[in-house]
Amino acid sequence: MKLFALVALAFCCASAPALADPTGNIDQGKAKSTTCAACHGVDGNSQAAMFPKLAGQHPDYLYNALLEYKAGTRKNAIMGGQVTNLSEQDMADLAAYFGSQKGLYLKR
Repeated sequence: MKLFALVALAFCCASAPALADPTGNIDQGKAKSTTCAACHGVDGNSQAAMFPKLAGQHPDYLYNALLEYKAGTRKNAIMGGQVTNLSEQDMADLAAYFGSQKGLYLKR
């Protein structure tokens, strides 16, 4: 039992950086979101069912999804190309912006 607890603790500590909620700048994210608007809508509320709504999503979820697209662990040809030149700060800023918008979970 102690070994299981130790392994579980080690796993949690090892995965913590990947689950970290980075500090993003909402204003910078808005400025960087112009390319995203073509599919996801100006404020992240896509009008097309084939493109996910980003507005109101949790910023840490959005940030980690962008990281996964960039790493290739989440597969989508369009998104893979879109994130190629994004820095981690760019992704944090975009996540902060879309997460702050009225949408799926955030009701303002």
